[in-house]
Amino acid sequence: MDLTDIARPSSALGRRMVEPLDPQALIAQLGSEVAATLSSALERVNTLRATGRIDRESLAALHAEIDLARRAGIMGQQVVRLGNGDVQLARERLDLTALTRDTLRERGREMDDRAIEVRQEFGPALVMSDATLLFSLLQATLDWAFEHTVSRVDMKIAVKSWPAHAVLSLRFAHRQPDEVDTRAMARADAEAAELNTMSWRLLQQTSTVLGLHLQRQDLPGMTELALEFPETLAPRLEPENTTDFQETVSPELAPPPLTGSHVLVLAARREVRNVVREALRPLALMVDFVATIEEVQDQCAEAMPDALVYEASLGGQRFERLRAELLQAAPRLAFVQIAEQGKAVQVLNQGGRQFTSVGRDAIIESLPDALKFELARNA
Repeated sequence: MDLTDIARPSSALGRRMVEPLDPQALIAQLGSEVAATLSSALERVNTLRATGRIDRESLAALHAEIDLARRAGIMGQQVVRLGNGDVQLARERLDLTALTRDTLRERGREMDDRAIEVRQEFGPALVMSDATLLFSLLQATLDWAFEHTVSRVDMKIAVKSWPAHAVLSLRFAHRQPDEVDTRAMARADAEAAELNTMSWRLLQQTSTVLGLHLQRQDLPGMTELALEFPETLAPRLEPENTTDFQETVSPELAPPPLTGSHVLVLAARREVRNVVREALRPLALMVDFVATIEEVQDQCAEAMPDALVYEASLGGQRFERLRAELLQAAPRLAFVQIAEQGKAVQVLNQGGRQFTSVGRDAIIESLPDALKFELARNA
């Protein structure tokens, strides 16, 4: 099946349009997912207490279960924020192909650790969209696929002939071949329901806010997804070797850009520093905290960071002079602003330079993706 042709009539097998989210059902699902993973983690802890021993595999599984519960909670917060309309879109011209490659590259080590292969067939595609939210959508799409695939993920980017819309499609098996019964349609429907985890809800809601056309087809043991971009721009002329190609992401050739990156956080208030520290903890970054502009100058004189996260309340003329000085010394330095209040995530422009702003109430769920995006596009 060619998922770029998603306008054709629906078949009776597994094809479903995205339905609106039910807030009460979302809360029930979030509670169920968190409870299930924490219950499993508790069983491992009880086993540890009883035996006094835990092997490396069990310890890794315990860490994964706790992290899954944490991520489900964060995803639930993001879904609610998007559903409440707490997002201000700043549409700009974006290279969908390059952004998708950057997102895969950043997840390279995870793919290696989990033995997930991603096969790419990417053509050029330029779209109008919100940069930060599109990056979050790509992350959510990979989260969902990686959560359920049992082998590999096939990804494709192409522009349909008519209408000329870019389509990002992916396909993966969520059952081993010997577990699939193609005659058991009722079983296929049950399997489809199992795929509607919180990562799917976030993918679904983010695509809705961006105004994309989302379609999913669930076959026995196999799932296919298509994201269509109505605001697709005419392609640029590219060298011949950058149009259609297939490749497998190799972590050795494409190391994730975030690991070990140095982030300097300018925050005067302890409560803000604590929330930022918690939000960035899973990213394997080197994070330093300072409280004044003078301390930023001292730190940057010793070692220039890769990114500067700062409270908006500490902005002003002094900070803008500092920003100009730092960019003169390090043109690729990334900036992320923490707004005083709210949950809005938006792209701002200062002196011809764009940067992402994250509302203080959205730090936990939105700062990691905003920082990933800024580091990726300034790499």
